[in-house]
Amino acid sequence: MTEIQGLKLLSTLDADGRLIVELAEERLPPPQADEVLVRVEAAPINPSDLALLFASADVENAEYSEGRIVARMPDAARRALAGRVGQPMTIGNEGAGTVIAAGEAPEAQALLGKRVALISGSMFAQYRTVNARACMVLPDDVTAEQGASAFVNPMTALGFVETMKREGHTAIVHTAAASNLGQMLVRIAQEDGIPLVNIVRNDAQVAILKDIGAEHVLNSSEEGFAAQLEAAVAATGATIAFDAIGGGHLVSQILHAMEQVASKDAPYSRYGSDSPKQAYIYGALDLSPTILTRSFGFGWSVGGWLLFPFLQSAGPETIERMKQRVMDNITTTFASHYMGHISLSEALSRDAVLTYNARRTGEKYLVVPN
Repeated sequence: MTEIQGLKLLSTLDADGRLIVELAEERLPPPQADEVLVRVEAAPINPSDLALLFASADVENAEYSEGRIVARMPDAARRALAGRVGQPMTIGNEGAGTVIAAGEAPEAQALLGKRVALISGSMFAQYRTVNARACMVLPDDVTAEQGASAFVNPMTALGFVETMKREGHTAIVHTAAASNLGQMLVRIAQEDGIPLVNIVRNDAQVAILKDIGAEHVLNSSEEGFAAQLEAAVAATGATIAFDAIGGGHLVSQILHAMEQVASKDAPYSRYGSDSPKQAYIYGALDLSPTILTRSFGFGWSVGGWLLFPFLQSAGPETIERMKQRVMDNITTTFASHYMGHISLSEALSRDAVLTYNARRTGEKYLVVPN
């Protein structure tokens, strides 16, 4: 096989504060050793992709031309992103496609002609060369669209459960819970008998989760939310939270509710209860500071949670068990649904950008590079 030519999306932040997102040509040599060449057929647009693709650039007032966007980055964001200035960044954490060429290693040859899901970055491209170990073979009756989101959300949701068990907790609080990821977590909790408190921000999102059988669904914008949160924590015994919001007071409110429940019948201590309370922030839907009002004693911890560091610590046996569960339930528990399909060139049109970059609940989009 000779080299193959394709297109990919690049996002580059210039020193003058301009963010340039454009289609670029690339040439891919034949795969070597344990490499495979995948024709990308579907790649979802996840929030983590948007954070790299546009960050907080002003896409509404950007300059749009064929195959290119030029947007201004706010000064504060520019300073925060100084490390990526001048570096063209490829986009797209995950996707699915067909292996069209393979290196000589047996594990690569075994994938030739197979439809695979993969997580490797740079998936907003027509072709990807990856190590065979980065691929997960899809069942014959599963399409690339169905398998495109087989990694990030499913493995994150399962990672929350594994983290809960590893740290000795028995129930979870989850925010922004009506998301695609949140709905997967609801289904996992139902299957595994894990008490789950879901926090959303409006009644429409409450309805989404109630419709799939979630028991504890709270609207954080509703009067009486604090009391409802405390009651739900008491009912479930939740002492660990996974927060997709990041900024504001919500993490503090969750820890406060956990402390109120833990200390209710305990002897008074000026240090608070000895019940461990853990909150992990894994998203940044709110870019403002995380505000902690210290009303929850000293038995608490707040940290960050990301999928890849978790996988590095989980060990191969746990990872394989998680991956197998995803593959066994890819069209049920871990099914993803999309509002629309977008080609690489369409992904740079103003209407499409303003639509998928809005990040509305239940509106997930799929890039179809070929």
